[in-house]
Amino acid sequence: MHYHRPRTLPEALRLHAAEPGARFIAGGTDLLVRLRDGRITPPALISLRLLPELAGVTGGDTVTIGALTTVAALIAHRGLAESCPVLTLAARTVGSQQIRNAATVGGNLCNASPCADLAPPLLVLDAMVRIEGPDGGRTVPLEDFFESPGKTRLRPGELLTAIVIPPGGRGGAATFLKKGRVAMDLSLVSVAVRLELDGDRCRQARVAAGSVAPRPLRLRGVEALLEGKPLSPALVAEARRQAAREV
Repeated sequence: MHYHRPRTLPEALRLHAAEPGARFIAGGTDLLVRLRDGRITPPALISLRLLPELAGVTGGDTVTIGALTTVAALIAHRGLAESCPVLTLAARTVGSQQIRNAATVGGNLCNASPCADLAPPLLVLDAMVRIEGPDGGRTVPLEDFFESPGKTRLRPGELLTAIVIPPGGRGGAATFLKKGRVAMDLSLVSVAVRLELDGDRCRQARVAAGSVAPRPLRLRGVEALLEGKPLSPALVAEARRQAAREV
């Protein structure tokens, strides 16, 4: 197996095009397990670690998170904790400290696991993903990025480079809940909720769940049920029933 360490994004894309079947590697917390178990046998690994333009968080009206940003860096970023607290909350539930130090945001999403902890909070933040490839760049909603377990909408030779959170995705109050079997376990079920309120009336609702479908799932029926109505115990109970129906 060849191992490459490109220093620019164009070089990384050229190397991938030159070796069909090569895999990009960043933190490697999922990919290395698959290699060890013999589930994948790529002809080459292309490390992204020397591409600093793919790491870090930039703020402002729009928040951009480089795909190589580690989960630990998400947690440590004060501005992100203030503007997108639901993402920080979810990041704290990812694995152990050792895993969080290595695992990247892009890797967590590209693994396309239905139980990816960062997917539900990013879905309720209306996140988009930036993709670069041999035919240029494109931006797609995160909701459209996931296809099925282990499979995304990335085309051959493409690479996820950043996650973009628009200004409209950061208002309101939000939370993330996760249930696993034991500490540091993959989630049996997770849910992220973000509500924008006008008094006691829900002006906008975003609800997403993990581990309940072939891909991280926006619960649009629940959102429609909540929007435009005053919150009440009866409405919350109906939203719970609607969530179960959608799942």
